[in-house]
Amino acid sequence: MPVEPLSQKEIEGRLAELPGWSLDGDRLTRSYRLGSHFAATAMVVHIARVQEELDHHSDLTLGYDTVSLSVHTHSAGGAVTEKDVELARRVEDLAPGHGAH
Repeated sequence: MPVEPLSQKEIEGRLAELPGWSLDGDRLTRSYRLGSHFAATAMVVHIARVQEELDHHSDLTLGYDTVSLSVHTHSAGGAVTEKDVELARRVEDLAPGHGAH
């Protein structure tokens, strides 16, 4: 089943429910700061597990004490879809457990 791109208005509505996330070009993006490199690494592993569960993967960058995500849907021509919003929601749900802000 093809995934449909969200309209600009739909994206704006979804972003209102995702504090810290923004639209950068054709991607949803967010960076988190954590208390240590180990905490950031643990969060990356947790995000990778969620991505596997959803079968939807972001560009995921590990810094010393930061984790950054950039996500869009390749099968929808690189547009933002509901799959991207779901991944962002799942990451938002797990971030507090890692002390991310």
